[in-house]
Amino acid sequence: MRDASATPLPYRPNVGAMIFHADGRIFIARRTDMPGAGGPLNEGTWQCPQGGIDTGEAPEKAVLREVAEEIGTDKVRILAEHPEWITYDLPQQLIGRALGGKYRGQTQKWFALAFEGTDVDIRLDAQTPAEFDAWQWIDLATLPQQNVGFKKPIYDRLVQDFAQFTKPRS
Repeated sequence: MRDASATPLPYRPNVGAMIFHADGRIFIARRTDMPGAGGPLNEGTWQCPQGGIDTGEAPEKAVLREVAEEIGTDKVRILAEHPEWITYDLPQQLIGRALGGKYRGQTQKWFALAFEGTDVDIRLDAQTPAEFDAWQWIDLATLPQQNVGFKKPIYDRLVQDFAQFTKPRS
């Protein structure tokens, strides 16, 4: 079995958005391209919004663009930027298939964002095809217990690093 890190493919530059509701919970959404999509909410693969950085695009701009594209809202503002890039390798069976087959994984710049809208401002149908089919607000501490697939180590780390943003805002 070949280790993903041994592949000559590069990492895709990416941003991630951990969106905090005023009550301290975070936004997660269920992917439409994974088993369990369309079923009960306890099925499927869940994640925070994330996506690629365009050539020449600043990560701060990319994260706001990705949120608008994926969940249809611009009612967010940046609270903080994670101090490090977090890199992960795709599982072996996805190398050469996922991410257009061009990358071995992603290097991500994560942001904590404040949600400043209401639930009606979130529109999963803003992008065609929709990336997500369901969404919910959850307690940050429970994120790693959701079905987040192979990205669990990243979410374990972010739960610790972004815990300060779970305090309710007025």
